[in-house]
Amino acid sequence: MPALAPPVADERHALREFLAYQQSAYFAVCYGLTDEQARSAPSAGALSIGGLIKHVTGMQRTWMVRVAAAPDAPPADPRSFEERSAEYADDFVMLPDETLDGLLEAFSAQNAQTLLLADTADLNAAVPVPRDAPWFPTDVTAWSVRWVLLHVINELARHAGHADIVRESIDGATMYELIAGRENWKPEPWLTPWQPE
Repeated sequence: MPALAPPVADERHALREFLAYQQSAYFAVCYGLTDEQARSAPSAGALSIGGLIKHVTGMQRTWMVRVAAAPDAPPADPRSFEERSAEYADDFVMLPDETLDGLLEAFSAQNAQTLLLADTADLNAAVPVPRDAPWFPTDVTAWSVRWVLLHVINELARHAGHADIVRESIDGATMYELIAGRENWKPEPWLTPWQPE
């Protein structure tokens, strides 16, 4: 992961590259962590890095199902709202039987699907607004695929910031140190690549 997204040629290329850039932050933020550390919630809230990776995997999956179905709605989920809410709550928790490697593998697979749709979906296609949760607007009938991709970039960035805070609370490591360590950058007077102790 470079420290900045690469130059872009056009709108689709920009959407794809900024998606990929935000996705890559999660590999850097968990560089060198054990499963126990990835499961821990050492900051003021209940978030863990493992839980955040699960959440952004599920978040991308949910939105990409909608993009793939556009301009139609995806098939209805036959489960009750309570069942879906319980699954959503679980998406923020790295369970005892889950591993960081397993979560990253699922995240990688979803990232690839998201990027494929960013490369191929009609950016102007209408994505119907769901009506099954109170946070969705009632005065909008559909978003464009373009809007959905921008929303996913926003969600990835927001939660990468959460992950940065959690990681720094675990062992003091910050993003540029982690990127430098993961990519074997040479030490500089102003930047020491992070290395596990």
